[in-house]
Amino acid sequence: MKKIVSATCIAACSSTLLLAASLSTANAADWPTGDVRLVVPYAPGGTTDVLSRRVADLLQDALDANVIVENRPGAGSTVGTGRLARGGRDADHTLLMASPGHTIGAAIYPDLAYDPVEDFVFIQNIIDIPNVMVVPASSPYNTVVEFIEAAQDENMAFSHSGVGSSIHMSGELFKTLTGSQMTAVPFAGSGAALPALLGGDVDVSFENMPTVYSHIKSGDLRALAVTSAERSPYLPEVPTLSEIGEYNLDQFTTTAWFGLIAHKSFPEEGYEAMQEALDEVMERQEFQDFAEQLGAQAGQVEGEAFKQFVIDDLARWEEVAQQAGISQ
Repeated sequence: MKKIVSATCIAACSSTLLLAASLSTANAADWPTGDVRLVVPYAPGGTTDVLSRRVADLLQDALDANVIVENRPGAGSTVGTGRLARGGRDADHTLLMASPGHTIGAAIYPDLAYDPVEDFVFIQNIIDIPNVMVVPASSPYNTVVEFIEAAQDENMAFSHSGVGSSIHMSGELFKTLTGSQMTAVPFAGSGAALPALLGGDVDVSFENMPTVYSHIKSGDLRALAVTSAERSPYLPEVPTLSEIGEYNLDQFTTTAWFGLIAHKSFPEEGYEAMQEALDEVMERQEFQDFAEQLGAQAGQVEGEAFKQFVIDDLARWEEVAQQAGISQ
Protein backbone atom coordinates (compact mmCIF):
# COMPACT_ATOMS: atom_id res chain seq x y z
CA MET A 1 0.00 0.00 0.00
CA LYS A 2 1.30 3.41 -0.93
CA LYS A 3 1.64 5.93 1.86
CA ILE A 4 0.15 9.30 1.09
CA VAL A 5 1.77 12.32 2.76
CA SER A 6 -0.62 15.24 2.97
CA ALA A 7 0.26 18.82 2.15
CA THR A 8 -0.66 19.67 5.72
CA CYS A 9 1.94 17.22 7.04
CA ILE A 10 4.61 18.58 4.69
CA ALA A 11 3.85 22.12 5.78
CA ALA A 12 3.99 21.13 9.44
CA CYS A 13 7.32 19.32 9.02
CA SER A 14 8.78 22.26 7.12
CA SER A 15 7.66 24.63 9.84
CA THR A 16 9.29 22.42 12.47
CA LEU A 17 12.62 22.40 10.62
CA LEU A 18 12.54 26.15 10.10
CA LEU A 19 11.74 26.67 13.77
CA ALA A 20 14.65 24.43 14.84
CA ALA A 21 17.04 26.32 12.56
CA SER A 22 15.83 29.69 13.81
CA LEU A 23 16.14 28.57 17.43
CA SER A 24 19.72 27.42 16.82
CA THR A 25 20.57 30.80 15.29
CA ALA A 26 18.81 32.61 18.09
CA ASN A 27 20.66 30.57 20.72
CA ALA A 28 24.05 31.45 19.21
CA ALA A 29 22.98 35.09 18.99
CA ASP A 30 22.08 35.08 22.71
CA TRP A 31 25.76 34.65 23.70
CA PRO A 32 27.78 36.42 25.00
CA THR A 33 25.78 38.49 27.44
CA GLY A 34 28.85 40.21 28.89
CA ASP A 35 32.64 40.32 28.70
CA VAL A 36 34.44 37.14 27.64
CA ARG A 37 37.57 36.14 29.58
CA LEU A 38 40.40 34.31 27.79
CA VAL A 39 42.77 32.63 30.25
CA VAL A 40 46.39 32.18 29.15
CA PRO A 41 48.10 29.64 31.45
CA TYR A 42 51.54 31.11 30.75
CA ALA A 43 53.40 34.36 31.42
CA PRO A 44 53.13 37.27 28.96
CA GLY A 45 55.41 37.31 25.92
CA GLY A 46 55.49 33.67 24.85
CA THR A 47 53.89 32.10 21.79
CA THR A 48 50.69 31.17 23.64
CA ASP A 49 50.30 34.69 24.98
CA VAL A 50 51.02 36.40 21.65
CA LEU A 51 48.58 34.12 19.83
CA SER A 52 45.90 34.58 22.50
CA ARG A 53 46.06 38.37 22.31
CA ARG A 54 45.79 38.32 18.53
CA VAL A 55 42.83 35.94 18.63
CA ALA A 56 41.19 38.02 21.38
CA ASP A 57 41.46 41.18 19.26
CA LEU A 58 39.79 39.49 16.30
CA LEU A 59 37.15 37.76 18.43
CA GLN A 60 36.01 41.11 19.79
CA ASP A 61 34.85 42.04 16.31
CA ALA A 62 33.35 38.63 15.56
CA LEU A 63 31.46 38.44 18.88
CA ASP A 64 30.78 42.17 19.25
CA ALA A 65 31.95 41.91 22.88
CA ASN A 66 35.00 42.64 25.00
CA VAL A 67 37.47 39.75 25.18
CA ILE A 68 39.82 40.17 28.15
CA VAL A 69 43.10 38.23 28.24
CA GLU A 70 44.11 37.03 31.71
CA ASN A 71 47.54 35.47 32.31
CA ARG A 72 47.63 32.77 35.01
CA PRO A 73 51.03 31.06 34.73
CA GLY A 74 52.53 28.38 36.94
CA ALA A 75 53.49 24.67 37.09
CA GLY A 76 53.53 24.30 33.33
CA SER A 77 50.01 25.30 32.43
CA THR A 78 48.30 23.54 35.33
CA VAL A 79 47.66 26.61 37.53
CA GLY A 80 45.64 28.44 34.89
CA THR A 81 43.94 25.26 33.73
CA GLY A 82 43.05 24.37 37.31
CA ARG A 83 41.42 27.78 37.69
CA LEU A 84 39.19 27.06 34.70
CA ALA A 85 38.42 23.53 35.91
CA ARG A 86 37.02 24.86 39.19
CA GLY A 87 34.26 26.59 37.26
CA GLY A 88 32.36 29.30 39.11
CA ARG A 89 29.82 31.92 38.20
CA ASP A 90 31.86 33.25 35.28
CA ALA A 91 32.50 29.81 33.73
CA ASP A 92 29.88 30.44 31.04
CA HIS A 93 31.99 33.31 29.68
CA THR A 94 35.51 31.97 30.29
CA LEU A 95 37.78 30.32 27.71
CA LEU A 96 41.34 29.00 27.90
CA MET A 97 44.00 28.81 25.21
CA ALA A 98 45.17 25.21 25.54
CA SER A 99 48.42 23.89 24.09
CA PRO A 100 50.57 20.76 24.49
CA GLY A 101 51.08 21.87 28.10
CA HIS A 102 47.48 20.77 28.73
CA THR A 103 48.30 17.13 28.03
CA ILE A 104 51.97 17.16 29.00
CA GLY A 105 51.15 18.74 32.37
CA ALA A 106 48.62 16.00 33.06
CA ALA A 107 51.17 13.37 32.02
CA ILE A 108 53.84 14.74 34.35
CA TYR A 109 51.49 15.51 37.25
CA PRO A 110 49.01 12.59 37.27
CA ASP A 111 47.51 13.66 40.62
CA LEU A 112 46.07 16.94 39.37
CA ALA A 113 42.82 18.11 40.93
CA TYR A 114 41.12 18.06 37.54
CA ASP A 115 40.60 15.64 34.66
CA PRO A 116 42.25 17.06 31.51
CA VAL A 117 39.52 15.58 29.31
CA GLU A 118 36.25 15.17 31.18
CA ASP A 119 36.29 18.54 32.97
CA PHE A 120 36.34 20.56 29.75
CA VAL A 121 34.51 21.34 26.54
CA PHE A 122 36.77 21.33 23.47
CA ILE A 123 35.80 24.06 21.06
CA GLN A 124 38.36 24.28 18.28
CA ASN A 125 42.02 23.69 17.46
CA ILE A 126 43.16 27.01 15.96
CA ILE A 127 46.72 26.50 14.71
CA ASP A 128 49.51 23.92 14.72
CA ILE A 129 53.18 24.91 14.82
CA PRO A 130 55.84 22.28 14.13
CA ASN A 131 58.96 22.01 16.20
CA VAL A 132 62.25 21.94 14.33
CA MET A 133 65.23 19.73 15.11
CA VAL A 134 68.09 22.22 14.83
CA VAL A 135 71.84 22.14 15.40
CA PRO A 136 74.35 25.03 15.47
CA ALA A 137 75.91 26.05 12.16
CA SER A 138 79.22 24.75 13.53
CA SER A 139 77.80 21.26 14.09
CA PRO A 140 79.38 18.41 12.10
CA TYR A 141 75.95 16.82 11.58
CA ASN A 142 74.09 17.51 8.36
CA THR A 143 71.38 14.86 8.61
CA VAL A 144 69.27 13.25 11.30
CA VAL A 145 70.87 9.86 10.67
CA GLU A 146 74.38 11.30 11.10
CA PHE A 147 73.31 12.78 14.43
CA ILE A 148 71.73 9.54 15.67
CA GLU A 149 74.74 7.45 14.67
CA ALA A 150 77.03 9.77 16.63
CA ALA A 151 74.62 9.77 19.60
CA GLN A 152 74.85 5.99 19.93
CA ASP A 153 78.35 6.39 21.37
CA GLU A 154 78.58 10.06 22.36
CA ASN A 155 76.28 11.79 24.85
CA MET A 156 74.52 14.77 23.30
CA ALA A 157 73.12 17.76 25.18
CA PHE A 158 69.72 19.07 24.09
CA SER A 159 68.34 22.38 25.31
CA HIS A 160 64.72 23.08 26.13
CA SER A 161 62.58 25.88 27.49
CA GLY A 162 61.46 24.17 30.68
CA VAL A 163 60.42 20.79 32.06
CA GLY A 164 57.25 19.61 30.36
CA SER A 165 57.43 21.99 27.40
CA SER A 166 56.76 20.58 23.93
CA ILE A 167 60.44 21.25 23.20
CA HIS A 168 61.53 19.15 26.17
CA MET A 169 59.12 16.31 25.47
CA SER A 170 60.00 16.21 21.77
CA GLY A 171 63.62 15.68 22.78
CA GLU A 172 62.65 12.94 25.22
CA LEU A 173 60.53 11.21 22.56
CA PHE A 174 63.40 11.38 20.06
CA LYS A 175 65.78 9.94 22.66
CA THR A 176 63.39 7.08 23.48
CA LEU A 177 62.62 6.12 19.89
CA THR A 178 66.18 6.27 18.55
CA GLY A 179 68.09 4.97 21.58
CA SER A 180 70.29 8.07 21.45
CA GLN A 181 72.39 9.13 24.42
CA MET A 182 71.04 12.57 25.23
CA THR A 183 70.96 14.77 28.31
CA ALA A 184 68.27 17.41 28.74
CA VAL A 185 69.55 20.90 29.61
CA PRO A 186 66.70 23.10 30.90
CA PHE A 187 66.52 26.87 30.52
CA ALA A 188 64.01 29.45 31.75
CA GLY A 189 62.24 29.82 28.42
CA SER A 190 63.30 29.71 24.78
CA GLY A 191 64.78 33.20 25.03
CA ALA A 192 67.38 31.90 27.47
CA ALA A 193 67.91 28.62 25.62
CA LEU A 194 68.57 30.12 22.19
CA PRO A 195 71.98 31.74 22.90
CA ALA A 196 73.33 28.41 24.19
CA LEU A 197 72.20 26.72 20.99
CA LEU A 198 73.58 29.44 18.73
CA GLY A 199 76.87 29.39 20.62
CA GLY A 200 77.28 25.63 20.37
CA ASP A 201 77.04 25.09 24.13
CA VAL A 202 74.44 22.38 23.42
CA ASP A 203 74.31 19.97 20.51
CA VAL A 204 70.68 20.11 19.45
CA SER A 205 67.22 21.40 20.24
CA PHE A 206 63.64 20.73 19.12
CA GLU A 207 62.53 24.34 19.16
CA ASN A 208 59.25 25.90 18.07
CA MET A 209 59.37 27.20 14.50
CA PRO A 210 58.88 30.92 15.37
CA THR A 211 61.91 30.89 17.69
CA VAL A 212 64.40 29.52 15.18
CA TYR A 213 63.02 30.33 11.72
CA SER A 214 65.01 33.54 11.16
CA HIS A 215 68.19 31.88 12.44
CA ILE A 216 67.71 28.98 10.03
CA LYS A 217 67.25 31.41 7.15
CA SER A 218 70.35 33.40 8.19
CA GLY A 219 72.46 30.23 8.38
CA ASP A 220 73.18 30.51 12.12
CA LEU A 221 71.27 27.26 12.72
CA ARG A 222 70.88 24.15 10.57
CA ALA A 223 67.48 22.49 10.38
CA LEU A 224 67.73 18.70 10.24
CA ALA A 225 64.00 17.90 10.35
CA VAL A 226 60.56 19.14 11.32
CA THR A 227 58.39 17.22 13.77
CA SER A 228 55.06 17.56 11.95
CA ALA A 229 53.43 14.84 9.85
CA GLU A 230 54.05 16.79 6.64
CA ARG A 231 56.82 19.11 5.52
CA SER A 232 56.37 22.73 6.47
CA PRO A 233 55.59 25.07 3.56
CA TYR A 234 57.98 27.52 5.24
CA LEU A 235 60.89 25.03 5.16
CA PRO A 236 59.91 22.79 2.23
CA GLU A 237 63.43 21.46 1.75
CA VAL A 238 63.61 20.12 5.33
CA PRO A 239 62.34 16.53 5.80
CA THR A 240 59.96 15.38 8.49
CA LEU A 241 61.34 13.06 11.14
CA SER A 242 58.75 10.45 10.22
CA GLU A 243 60.01 10.25 6.62
CA ILE A 244 63.56 9.36 7.71
CA GLY A 245 62.44 5.72 7.77
CA GLU A 246 64.96 4.49 10.35
CA TYR A 247 65.36 4.27 14.13
CA ASN A 248 61.58 4.04 14.77
CA LEU A 249 61.13 7.62 13.58
CA ASP A 250 58.11 6.65 11.49
CA GLN A 251 56.28 6.97 14.84
CA PHE A 252 57.47 10.54 15.44
CA THR A 253 54.88 13.23 14.84
CA THR A 254 54.40 16.17 17.19
CA THR A 255 53.28 19.77 16.86
CA ALA A 256 52.73 22.65 19.21
CA TRP A 257 48.95 22.83 18.88
CA PHE A 258 46.81 25.67 20.19
CA GLY A 259 43.06 25.60 20.70
CA LEU A 260 40.23 27.02 22.78
CA ILE A 261 38.59 25.02 25.55
CA ALA A 262 36.05 25.87 28.24
CA HIS A 263 34.63 24.47 31.48
CA LYS A 264 32.37 21.44 31.08
CA SER A 265 29.37 23.59 32.07
CA PHE A 266 29.93 25.95 29.13
CA PRO A 267 26.53 26.62 27.50
CA GLU A 268 25.55 25.22 24.11
CA GLU A 269 24.77 28.69 22.79
CA GLY A 270 28.28 29.78 23.76
CA TYR A 271 29.78 26.79 21.96
CA GLU A 272 27.82 27.57 18.80
CA ALA A 273 28.67 31.27 18.95
CA MET A 274 32.37 30.50 19.39
CA GLN A 275 32.38 28.08 16.47
CA GLU A 276 30.87 30.74 14.22
CA ALA A 277 33.21 33.45 15.53
CA LEU A 278 36.33 31.32 15.12
CA ASP A 279 35.37 30.38 11.58
CA GLU A 280 35.11 34.10 10.83
CA VAL A 281 38.42 34.88 12.55
CA MET A 282 40.35 32.14 10.76
CA GLU A 283 39.08 33.26 7.36
CA ARG A 284 40.35 36.81 7.84
CA GLN A 285 43.48 37.67 5.89
CA GLU A 286 45.09 39.38 8.87
CA PHE A 287 44.85 36.17 10.90
CA GLN A 288 46.28 34.12 8.05
CA ASP A 289 49.17 36.59 7.71
CA PHE A 290 49.78 36.36 11.46
CA ALA A 291 49.78 32.54 11.33
CA GLU A 292 52.27 32.66 8.48
CA GLN A 293 54.62 34.79 10.60
CA LEU A 294 54.55 31.99 13.20
CA GLY A 295 55.22 29.30 10.60
CA ALA A 296 51.85 27.86 11.58
CA GLN A 297 49.14 26.00 9.76
CA ALA A 298 45.42 26.16 10.46
CA GLY A 299 44.07 23.62 12.94
CA GLN A 300 42.07 20.77 11.47
CA VAL A 301 39.81 19.60 14.30
CA GLU A 302 36.95 20.92 16.42
CA GLY A 303 34.40 19.61 18.89
CA GLU A 304 34.51 15.83 19.46
CA ALA A 305 37.38 15.39 17.01
CA PHE A 306 39.41 17.94 19.00
CA LYS A 307 38.56 16.06 22.20
CA GLN A 308 39.76 12.77 20.70
CA PHE A 309 42.96 14.47 19.53
CA VAL A 310 43.60 15.58 23.14
CA ILE A 311 42.92 12.05 24.44
CA ASP A 312 45.46 10.60 22.00
CA ASP A 313 48.01 13.32 22.78
CA LEU A 314 47.66 12.66 26.51
CA ALA A 315 48.23 8.91 26.07
CA ARG A 316 51.38 9.52 24.04
CA TRP A 317 52.92 11.96 26.56
CA GLU A 318 52.03 9.73 29.52
CA GLU A 319 54.11 6.99 27.93
CA VAL A 320 57.02 9.34 27.17
CA ALA A 321 56.96 10.83 30.69
CA GLN A 322 57.03 7.37 32.24
CA GLN A 323 59.88 6.17 30.04
CA ALA A 324 61.87 9.35 30.68
CA GLY A 325 61.29 9.11 34.43
CA ILE A 326 59.81 12.60 34.70
CA SER A 327 56.30 11.71 35.87
CA GLN A 328 55.84 13.16 39.38
